[in-house]
Amino acid sequence: MNDKVVLITWASSWIWARTALVFAKEGAKIAITYKGNRSWVEETAKGIEDLWGDVLIIQADLTSESDAKDAIERVMERYGRLDILVNNAGRYIDGDEWDGDSEIWVRSLNQNLVSVMNISKHAIPHFQKQKSWIIVNISSRYSDYGQYDALAYSAAKAWIVNLTQSYAKLLAPLWRANAISPWAVNTWYWLRAPEEELEKTLSEIPLWMLAEPDDIAQMALFLSSDKAKYITGQNIFVDGGFWLK
Repeated sequence: MNDKVVLITWASSWIWARTALVFAKEGAKIAITYKGNRSWVEETAKGIEDLWGDVLIIQADLTSESDAKDAIERVMERYGRLDILVNNAGRYIDGDEWDGDSEIWVRSLNQNLVSVMNISKHAIPHFQKQKSWIIVNISSRYSDYGQYDALAYSAAKAWIVNLTQSYAKLLAPLWRANAISPWAVNTWYWLRAPEEELEKTLSEIPLWMLAEPDDIAQMALFLSSDKAKYITGQNIFVDGGFWLK
């Protein structure tokens, strides 16, 4: 990753802050976006700087196309290129249920799908001027099946996989696009979860353990490296075998 420029969206979350650090440790120059949690991003940036890394912090609401365009322009102004885009902007919104409020469905689709389309739309023209580039989209285990209490979120994550395949077809043979579908990562949610919920979740995972943030970060790093040069258009499940159930 020496001197590669990597943009990681929504790096104010635990997993993606760790992903930024993993790429920086391998010599990449890092740009990270955040929407609201500035203190967490500053802590991540300090960790990158301590690794002798170069980091650019961008506040952006990627559901806004103008914010997404501005984010890409700032990366280009700072570094003059963009080699790798890790698309993670998105989250589950409470109330996203089969009988939920349609406004919540729209917000969920915007945060989890439109945000990825916005930033990719403005990154791709720059990628096309370069010899190679990589895109890694973050989906979810919900991409493979519906979930009635995460209705729009599940639909958006399935669309992310389809979108990844579309980008892979559009940009081959010089460029690659893949998706990662994690499940049950050991973050703040599971630290606060009731013991019975944790036990039930672990019982559904053949490896009987939660993923660590590094498990997701290392997969993103692998898919962005030349070691994965013959992999494109794929959705990689990092779920401890949950998919087997």
